[in-house]
This record gives sequence, C-alpha cells and structure tokens, in this order.
Amino acid sequence: MKIFFRKIGGVVIPPFIYMLMRITWFTTSKKFHFITPIGEEQHICVCWHGELFMSPQAYRYVHKNHQASAIISQHFDGALIAGTLKWLGIEPLRGSSRKGAQKVLLQAFRSVKKGEEVLITPDGPRGPRHTVSDGAIGLAMKSKLPIFVMNFTAQRFWQFNSWDKFVIPKPFSKVEFYMQSISLDGMEFDEAKEYLHSKMLEHTIG
Repeated sequence: MKIFFRKIGGVVIPPFIYMLMRITWFTTSKKFHFITPIGEEQHICVCWHGELFMSPQAYRYVHKNHQASAIISQHFDGALIAGTLKWLGIEPLRGSSRKGAQKVLLQAFRSVKKGEEVLITPDGPRGPRHTVSDGAIGLAMKSKLPIFVMNFTAQRFWQFNSWDKFVIPKPFSKVEFYMQSISLDGMEFDEAKEYLHSKMLEHTIG
C-alpha cells in the first residue's frame, strides 16, 4: 500500500509543487545581482538544498535554453524533486554522495561531455546543512569547468524545521538573487572545496 501511494504521489505532487514555485516566482519582486558575468559558457551549477524552491527557477531565468541535468538522491523526496525539475527542463541523474555515488558521477561526467550543465546541491541529500560534498568539486575539477554559484535571500519567507531549513519566499515579498561564476583552476582539492564553501555562504539565509 505504501508503494502504491508513493507511486501516485510521484505523479501528482511534482506538478503541484511546480505550480506553487511558479506562483511564488511571479508574485515576488526579484532583483538579480551578477557578482561576475554569467554568459552562455558551460558550467557546473550549485545551490544549497534549502534553496531549491527558487534557485532552479533562477537558473532557467539566466540559462533559458541550456540543456541541463541535476544530481538527485534516490530517496522518495528525491523522486519528487526530480519530477518537479523535469517541468523546468532539467533531467534527473539519480544518486547521491552516499548511495550510487560512483555511478551517478559517471553519468554526470557523460552529461558534461555532451555539453549539458549539471546542477548539484553540495549539502544534499541529507546534510549536514551548508557543507560541501566532494562530488561537486571532483566533477568541476575533472571537467575543467567553472562553477555557477546560485544563492538568494528573501525579505519575508517561511523556513521549515528540516535539516536543510528549507526556504519558501512569501508572495509579494522581495527576493534578491546572487549569481557568480568561479574558477577552481590551479587549486588543490581541499583548497577548492574551502573556496567554494566560502563563496556559497556569502549570500544566503542563515
């Protein structure tokens, strides 16, 4: 019975979440801060897990037509995220740093080789919040691509009591997006990891 309801939920819930995302998008006042220029150059794209309600939409605002995929966990909540992102034209790569890591990173690298951008939440799927996993760094360094860092802050918002402190801006509030492209060229792995972590913490909700 549980499997049955999960299958039904996997079909019904993603379009509902997508609808809520779009309603929030269109009813908020948005300001974009491009800390560095973001052109059409291919990137590895990152945002915090708790910012998934808005950041993929901001990604599509900036890169409207770029082919993209996202590393999503194999848990049920990951299935809901995967189904929702499909509505934004972002295809799921199912796996995580804890389960199926080697397989999904290989899939991600193949996607990159085809010219796709890959979206990753470095602190997903289970945290700890605002930590950076090895996967995002490894993929960026191996592919020799810059990283597109996406963050946002909101004037008024709801924040869940979940591990990621998931944030949903309130309609008609002001949302400010912070976009930057960073390069890891010439860095050692640990140095690159610390650098990305510091950049992702510059503009985020605590």
